[in-house]
Amino acid sequence: MKESINSPEYKLVLETILDMRMKAGMTQRDLAKALGREHSFVWRIETGRRRLDVIEFFWLCRTLKQDAAIIYRDIIKKIKRAKIAKR
Repeated sequence: MKESINSPEYKLVLETILDMRMKAGMTQRDLAKALGREHSFVWRIETGRRRLDVIEFFWLCRTLKQDAAIIYRDIIKKIKRAKIAKR
């Protein structure tokens, strides 16, 4: 089994996070500050150098004023449309 952090599915998660941040008009530094973390925390997540756990995903969504459940469902839909999910 390959590592999930390098999977096409995870890349969709990262693209979604980046898109949310950009739509919120925030820089990586802005988001990191709002999360009470260092700038490199957001940079490492967005570049796939650090795995994002489910609680951090929730915190990111909340900070970006998004509903984590809705965002997660949207990611699942994107994965299914891209036909990259294993059946």
